[in-house]
Formats: sequence, C-alpha cells, structure tokens
Amino acid sequence: MSLYTQLFYSKEVDAMFSDSEAIAQMLRVEVALAEAQANKGLFSKIIAETIKACGIVSKIDIEKLKSEIALGGNATIPLVKQLTQIVKNKEIEASKYVHLGATSQDIVDTAMVLQIQSFILWLEIKCSQLEQQLLELTMAHRETIMVGRTLLQQAKPTTFGFKTAGWLTAISRSKQRLQEIKRRILVVQLGGAVGNGNTNISIEIQEELARLLGLSPSFTWHSHRDNLAEMASILGILSGSLGKIAKDISLLMQTEVGEVFEGAAEGKGGSSTMPHKRNPVTCAAILANTNRLPHLVATILSAMAQEHERSAGLWHSEWEVLTEIMQLTAGSLEKSIALIEGLEVDENRMLENLELTKGLIYAENITLALAQKTGKLAAHEWIENACKKAIQEKKHLKEVALEMNIDVADLDSLFDPKNAIGLSFDLIDQVVKKFQ
Repeated sequence: MSLYTQLFYSKEVDAMFSDSEAIAQMLRVEVALAEAQANKGLFSKIIAETIKACGIVSKIDIEKLKSEIALGGNATIPLVKQLTQIVKNKEIEASKYVHLGATSQDIVDTAMVLQIQSFILWLEIKCSQLEQQLLELTMAHRETIMVGRTLLQQAKPTTFGFKTAGWLTAISRSKQRLQEIKRRILVVQLGGAVGNGNTNISIEIQEELARLLGLSPSFTWHSHRDNLAEMASILGILSGSLGKIAKDISLLMQTEVGEVFEGAAEGKGGSSTMPHKRNPVTCAAILANTNRLPHLVATILSAMAQEHERSAGLWHSEWEVLTEIMQLTAGSLEKSIALIEGLEVDENRMLENLELTKGLIYAENITLALAQKTGKLAAHEWIENACKKAIQEKKHLKEVALEMNIDVADLDSLFDPKNAIGLSFDLIDQVVKKFQ
C-alpha cells in the first residue's frame, strides 16, 4: 500500500481487501445468485454449474477490469462483461443468465458484506486474544500500587490492575458491539434496479441467496446506509479504546515517570540522533491510527443522507473509506496485542513515585477521617490549608498535620498507600469474575 504499510496496517487483513479478493467475493455473489435462481426453478442447474465453473478469479483480467471501472462507475459492470464473455465461450445459452435481474449495487454491496463477515471473524478472535492478555495482566497486578493521575497530575493511589481492568472492560464492550451488529450488517443486498425487485430476484430467490452465502435476507438498503455507518462507528470506538491504552502506556513511559515500558527489542524505539532514547514506537503507531479513524468514520456518517433510490457519489464515497477503517482498526489491534504481550512493569518505580508529592496524595484520606468529627466542609478547608503549608514550606503533609495537631486517630495508617486505594480490589474482582 505504501512505505508505511507495515507500521500502520495488518498484513492478514490487507489480504482480505486485496483487488483479487474483492473480485473473488463479487464472483462468489454472481455464482450464488445463479445457483439460487436455478434452485428455485428459474433455469436449469446445469446452467448454474456452467456459470460457477467460469466464476473464478484466475479467469478474470484484473488490470483490464480496473481500467474500465471509470467508464461504468463501479467494478460490477466490467466484471459482469468479462464473466458473461467467459461463460459464452463455454456455453452460449448459459451466458444469457449471468447477473440476471440484479443491479450493480447488489453485487458490490453483498460482496463487501462478505468481506466484512471475514473481517468480523478475524476481529473477534483478536479481541478475545487481547481480552485474555488484559485479564491476565489485571490479575497479575491486582495489588500493584501506583498513583492515579487526573488532569495529568498525581491525584491519589490506585493499583495498576485497576487501570488495566478499565482497559479490559472497554475492549469487552467493543466485542459485545461486534456481536450485536452481526444481525444487522451480515445481510444480502438484492433489490434490482430501484430496490423493489423483479421476477428474476423474487423473495424466495433472495432468501436462497442469503442461505447460500451464509447471510440473512434483508429489505433493500441501496440508499439506507445505517448498517455500514454503525459498523464504522463501532470500529471507531474500538480504535479509540486501543488508543486510550496506547496513550496511557506512552505517558507511563515518560522519563520522569518510568513505570511501564513497551517490550524491548533490537533496534526498537531508538532515535537517529539520541542513542539513549527508548521511544514508544508501537504506541505511536496505534495513536496515529486512532487519530485518523474519526475523520474516516465521519465520511461514512456524512454519506448517509443519500438521494432517492441510489446515490450519485455518496454511495461511491464509502468503498475505499470503509475498507481503510477496517484496515486501520486491524493494524491497531494487532499492535495492541504485541504491546501488551511484551509490556514491562516497574513496580518499584511505581512505589517511588508515590512519594513525589510528599504525602499530598493522601489528603483525601485525612479529609474523610477528619470529616467524621468536623463535617466535610470544615475538614476540606483544614486539609486544603495544610496542603498549602506543606507545599510552601516543602514539608511532608504528615509532618504538617502533626504540627497542626490534627485530631484523627492512627495518623500513620492514613499515609499507608494500601489504605488509600478505595474499592480497587473489589472493583477489579467484579471485572475478573465476569471472565471466569
């Protein structure tokens, strides 16, 4: 595709959307249409077998087909022309029944659905793999205490397992969305000229075509593209969740933080001028894809208001954009799996960073303890003043609390990070339980 194909995309998924594979799926629809029509008595099964024998990618002149697409505006027209001639060379009578009753969009849309079907299967397998990785990471670091950060500032302690549990649940939700959309997206398109069918593509033939292709029958969606818009949106959300993981890891890799790192490899993450650097290159690739996706999804959403029974331009705008959305999502998912697989966690650095604020991250702990005697508002005001004093005098908050004679029991326990992680363990366990 480009110089950066291996950086941003998935080789496996790119193959699903190659020129030859796209043509193979279109031929598959044409062959299945003939078979469905023969099964329903429109013509003999011998004719359908003849068309099937000719509907092979190797018999198609792909370069010639591509050069003729501009004349008709889509790939079906030159494909049907070639297929008809191939069939005619074998059996003149059978050539009369190629593409009978269908319109170009029927073939283009149904072939795309078949590609989406293969892609969803691949995507579900990969999502499950990432889910399992994140589950294991969450269980391994259930009790690994680190500081939680809000607005890029240290806030209060949490655990790394709690953070990864958040990653896990987001990926799980996207996997559920993929399950739910299958009944709406994996459907045939067979409406003919303006979508209302004809005797050659009767409802019975439409149902038979769906059965042969492993899809479901559907009302014509020539100019109703909500199913594709939903698919694009789901992939945009999944990409955003993968980007969230990459963003967190890249920030945790910062020199000043140094708590989590991408897996090391020879030549990985280096700089052309700074030998000491260990750059988050995998995260960068994922984030680059994440940044591109929303604008592509917007194109699909923008194409929904299609005119009448077939659009001039809006339908056409979907083809390459939807394919790229799937390819970019696949690239991000593959790289996320590699990222989590090699992830390095520095638990000692996490503990060291808990002390950077000199106890300020335990302010909420003290507030809640003091509030039992003074009320929340008064306690908050008292601790706020104590924090300001600690910062101004560069003292530990615990030292300031002792100087100000704070009236709480067991002050030491309030500065124990294990007592400042809230319901982290319980919430993590709730997540883990869903996968057991």
